[in-house]
Amino acid sequence: MASNKLHISYNQIHQLIDYAVKRFHLGDDYSPDLMIAIGGGGFIPARILRSFLKAKHGRNIPIQAIGLSLYEELPNAGKDGVPEIPGVQVTKTQWLNFGGADSLVSLLGRKILIVDEVDDSRKTLVYAVAELLKDIRAQEIQAGMNPGESNTEIGIFVVYNKDKPKAEELPEAVMRHYYPAATTPDRWLFFPWDCTTDISVHTELSKQAM
Repeated sequence: MASNKLHISYNQIHQLIDYAVKRFHLGDDYSPDLMIAIGGGGFIPARILRSFLKAKHGRNIPIQAIGLSLYEELPNAGKDGVPEIPGVQVTKTQWLNFGGADSLVSLLGRKILIVDEVDDSRKTLVYAVAELLKDIRAQEIQAGMNPGESNTEIGIFVVYNKDKPKAEELPEAVMRHYYPAATTPDRWLFFPWDCTTDISVHTELSKQAM
């Protein structure tokens, strides 16, 4: 029986992303030109993924950051021995905006890849997609386009998908570009960026689960 806590090392994440790029033919079958990292767990995976995609095509894909929070802000949540507790409602803490106070990134005609560390209840991913679709539609209207005329596509890359019933479902068009690097039972995933003690001990514990 699997332990309820899985230590994950930086090396394991790097290897999983490498394997996923090859297995899903990322950069070929689906070649994103904009990555959106969900903070804070999606930042490092997005940066690693960009390197593997650059090795294929020789260009850096821009990464934009958004902040979404589903987990309760408990005093010790995320620290060693204290798992975060999933909340009920997604909260938007940061969204796409750069180049000035009123300047939004153009989404039209893009192949967008949302990146996060884990697909747990799926609420965060569903919220992110829904908000992006609103922005895409608003930009289409501004450009005088009909709904969907921009042919903007959205995909999702997660390091881990938890094998469990999801609270919400993603649109079918998005699920066609859904890329989980690994699937795991429903348990606490202890990522290296959450470690606040000796990272070498964390890394050794991650080897025990291999």
